[in-house]
Amino acid sequence: MILEQAIVVAQWVFFAYLVGLNTGFLLLNVSAFFAVRRYLTDRVLEDLLPIVSGMEPPVSVIVPAYNEENTIATSVRSMLQLEYPEFEIVVVNDGSRDGTLEALRREFALIPFPEAYRRRLPVRPVRGIYRSLRHANLRVIDKENGGKADALNAGINAARYPLVCAVDADSILERRSLRRVVAPFLHDPRMIATGGTVRVANGCVVRGGFLEEVALPRRLLPLFQVVEYLRAFLFGRAGWSPLNAVLIVSGAFGVFRREAVVAAGGYRTDTVGEDMELVVRLHRLHRLAGRPYRIAFVPEPICWTEAPESLRVLRAQRARWQRGLAESLTMNLALALHPSGGAPGWLAIPFAVLFEWLGPLVEVCGYGLLVAGFAVGLISVEAFAGFMILAVGLGVALSASALLLEEMSFHVYKRPRELAVLAIFAVLENLGYRQLLTLWRLEGLAHWAFGVRVRWGEMRRTASWQKAF
Repeated sequence: MILEQAIVVAQWVFFAYLVGLNTGFLLLNVSAFFAVRRYLTDRVLEDLLPIVSGMEPPVSVIVPAYNEENTIATSVRSMLQLEYPEFEIVVVNDGSRDGTLEALRREFALIPFPEAYRRRLPVRPVRGIYRSLRHANLRVIDKENGGKADALNAGINAARYPLVCAVDADSILERRSLRRVVAPFLHDPRMIATGGTVRVANGCVVRGGFLEEVALPRRLLPLFQVVEYLRAFLFGRAGWSPLNAVLIVSGAFGVFRREAVVAAGGYRTDTVGEDMELVVRLHRLHRLAGRPYRIAFVPEPICWTEAPESLRVLRAQRARWQRGLAESLTMNLALALHPSGGAPGWLAIPFAVLFEWLGPLVEVCGYGLLVAGFAVGLISVEAFAGFMILAVGLGVALSASALLLEEMSFHVYKRPRELAVLAIFAVLENLGYRQLLTLWRLEGLAHWAFGVRVRWGEMRRTASWQKAF
């Protein structure tokens, strides 16, 4: 009798959790809809009246690279073709064990370049600095391996300009990417960080650093991730941006005011979620000190990156992301529910703690309890079916709404067949894929809880989307 009552109570708690989770996401979706529509209106006006064209502040693009031999040359070529008045590219070779440095030497005619290197942030020893004979705005820092955060700090030390843009070594930027992601700095002097949308490059055609054709991946795992990225960026981050409560600027493409990052101590090297931790720390430091600031999200599809194509690599990535999330939140919990916390402290962080940090544990326990209760006859067929339909149906609704917002706004995938495929995968991802991700996220949560050592590793790149000239 007591067991039955406990299962009934747990059943209703899990039901309330699912309702709260999806209600929060649906509210974010509404916020994102208005934010994206407002952004598109402003962008049209700026394109018609480019009153700040040529006045943008110079930017240092920092590219940390570790064993990126297959993609680094293409990525750097795409960055060299950016439409921006003044920028430099600083590639940081973080002790790669493959031919990353040799590929850069071969493609860009690198030569040793003696220059003063100011260590404003502590980093692993620098072995050499190179500049390109072909491109005056390209430099390469060769250093001992210290992880992605250490490589980014080394790039910030070498940066010459007031804004720094962190870009993954496998990323492909569209020509106007940098101009659009920097635009918020021109409109608001309080701006300290902006981030852009990241899309899946698998299936696309990139030639000589140019994105020539947008297409869907041919393999199942990257297809699921296309829908997932749409949901995460288009209404996840776009929904928080109007509240100045964006907690993560993707490490794949984000711009920061250099002095704000240096004053905050740079990227932390003792977490695998260095990108999120820095942003949450910037919120905490500015909120608690009472300094005005803004952190914004730019919803334009502006950065393309390769998504994992194997279960092993995807599992490691998601476990690492979950551990990084736990570390980022626990390191900055002082902001949560603080009188000066604002929307980040009273809304975004509690939401992240309850539904993202602890989410995998609650969901796995909830689903396990439902299955066990149904198996022993303590939960009726009707109740079990109702819960599963609710869980899957709300997930489908969220994915479908993200796809609808994408179609109404940016319309990146233009072929009817591609839209049909995405609509199908918006349903299918809720029938096993998301549940599998939850298990891997729980693994990452366990890594954090038990102190399992995890460091910045390498993702095996296929680079199948790159084409020869």
